[in-house]
Amino acid sequence: MTVSVTMSVNGRAISDDIDPRTLLVQFLREHLRLTGTHVGCDTAQCGACTVHLNGRAVKSCNILAVQAARAEVTTIEGISGANGDLHPMQAAFREHHGLQCGFCTPGMITRAWRLLQENPDPTEAEIRAGIAGNLCRCTGYQNIVKAIRAAAERMSTAKEAAE
Repeated sequence: MTVSVTMSVNGRAISDDIDPRTLLVQFLREHLRLTGTHVGCDTAQCGACTVHLNGRAVKSCNILAVQAARAEVTTIEGISGANGDLHPMQAAFREHHGLQCGFCTPGMITRAWRLLQENPDPTEAEIRAGIAGNLCRCTGYQNIVKAIRAAAERMSTAKEAAE
């Protein structure tokens, strides 16, 4: 048995017939070939699969694709500019060495991007609390926090320049 699912993924309308038990992370990776969203723990503990669902950061290993029907989903691939330019958050992670092995990076960037939309000028404590649901085994978080802080400053400066 299959069900039809329609949603917007990274600004593109998507329709497909899928097994109703398909997880959102499986749909993104296997059906749409958007492999930036990683499968880590399969239990919603690590955050490697974090995407945005209707403006909320969610762990896509814990959501059925049918639950995202008619929703707007943004993955790490949808964060960068249309011409492939890095988003300020992605650039800050690169510049401040906020990654090592890179496995957690897409989920961490996706969560951090949402954090700055919710709180454009977070303190270090607010950043740490905001990314608490995303685990990194390599970095010790120091450079991740620096990267998010730098992205917040860069995005604030860009917003002020636009106004």
